Amino acid sequence: MAELITRTLGRTKRQVTTLGLGGQASIQWTGPGVDPVAIIQKAYELGISYMDTSNIYGPSQQNFGEAFRRLGLSPGAGNFDAPAREKLFVASKTHFRTARSPEGQRFRSDFSQGMQDGFNVTTAADDVRRSLSQMFGDGRGAYPEGAYLDSIQFHNINTMEEVDMLFAGLEDPSPDSGWMGALAAMLDLREGTNRTGCNPKREKLVRHIGITGHWNTAAHIYAIQRDGRRILDTLLVSINASDNRYMPHRHNAIAVAIAADMGIIGMKAFADAAYYHKDVRFSNNPNDVYHAVGSPQLPSRDLIQYALSVAGIHTVIIGIGHIDEVPEKCQLTQNLAAAQISRPLSEDAMRQIENRVISAGKDSANAYFQRKAMGLTPPRNVGVEIDSAMPGYARNAVRVSWDCAYAGAQAIDRYEILRDGDIIGSIPHTPQITPGRFCFDDEFGPDPVGTHAYAVRAVDAAGNSACSLALTPTYWKDS
Repeated sequence: MAELITRTLGRTKRQVTTLGLGGQASIQWTGPGVDPVAIIQKAYELGISYMDTSNIYGPSQQNFGEAFRRLGLSPGAGNFDAPAREKLFVASKTHFRTARSPEGQRFRSDFSQGMQDGFNVTTAADDVRRSLSQMFGDGRGAYPEGAYLDSIQFHNINTMEEVDMLFAGLEDPSPDSGWMGALAAMLDLREGTNRTGCNPKREKLVRHIGITGHWNTAAHIYAIQRDGRRILDTLLVSINASDNRYMPHRHNAIAVAIAADMGIIGMKAFADAAYYHKDVRFSNNPNDVYHAVGSPQLPSRDLIQYALSVAGIHTVIIGIGHIDEVPEKCQLTQNLAAAQISRPLSEDAMRQIENRVISAGKDSANAYFQRKAMGLTPPRNVGVEIDSAMPGYARNAVRVSWDCAYAGAQAIDRYEILRDGDIIGSIPHTPQITPGRFCFDDEFGPDPVGTHAYAVRAVDAAGNSACSLALTPTYWKDS
């Protein structure tokens, strides 16, 4: 095979292959006659440079560890190849939202609490060390000097509350506080500091930090907006040909992540095999793993190229059920070939693939992991204030402010500002990557402001619109 196509993973500046190896499928749920380590080895030998796993994927990290030892990718081993390790991007995940065991019952993850695999795991920092031990160390807690993760990701962010928990204490991470969000600890592990007390050896164990999720695109947007310091380098998010039939990521979280220059990794290109043989639910055993190469109705090539044609996607991770010496029968070989796409598919070609999914009766395949469609929403948190009451202001004006609407199946184009039902202005939509709000000033000059009702209407690229409730201005008051 010719040199593989790569893309720059956002502000990480790392070059990654357009196909990444997912750590589920047969690497997690290994069926009879399948060697998960051989899948990882073959992916590496074919040149795949992005590899993904998680602390809640059962034996997945141990399987990567065995493969990495054989391949000379474990620091401290006699066969260690440091330049080869530098070229590989290894990402794992933690389901913890806290830097230390929280007081009370703020958040618990049944996947991550307590003793697992011989590890006393109670915090996100513990999870990083578990990953390093299982993938580069002895698998029992020890890891060699020089071991690191290219990325640790907060796994499956679904709610705004979880985001708030991650960021809690970030600016003042006192070791004496009762509990603290996990982001502060991950920053210590990235920078080699110990502001949280979670990194007493001041090790540098991670290079990048990211978030993942597939259900609630609004929570991902909120996380990016809260991240004023741009600590979160990557977003791993589901993207497939059914995205627009749900609350779509492409016009919401992905668009915001592009504006924030994040690396964007796609997943669920096959809807976790629900496009093929499996019921519409999460996989949980070897029988759920798909072993064929696509299907006549839905070729895997089309679905991979669709995901890679969505603006902003740098690589797509796919779990592998089966490898074979015969290239035509090998999922890994065929998926990698499909990912060698130098330019995106046309909009017409993408619509044809969407229609094939519908014709195959698979249009509900995302129902178990992606939020239901809401359509275009009105702008949120609209506020209307009279500036003339503000101390130091010598003008008669009404300031209208709002937060972004959420897009439906089409990208948002603009916001129209209405006074008493008439359009008095228009503001182009841009992805809102900070808490800073959209604003429009209705200036009256020397004339009195009078009594008016204001609303803001979101308009998408297809001309669909959604309008906020009309509000009358309130006077700004000095508190």
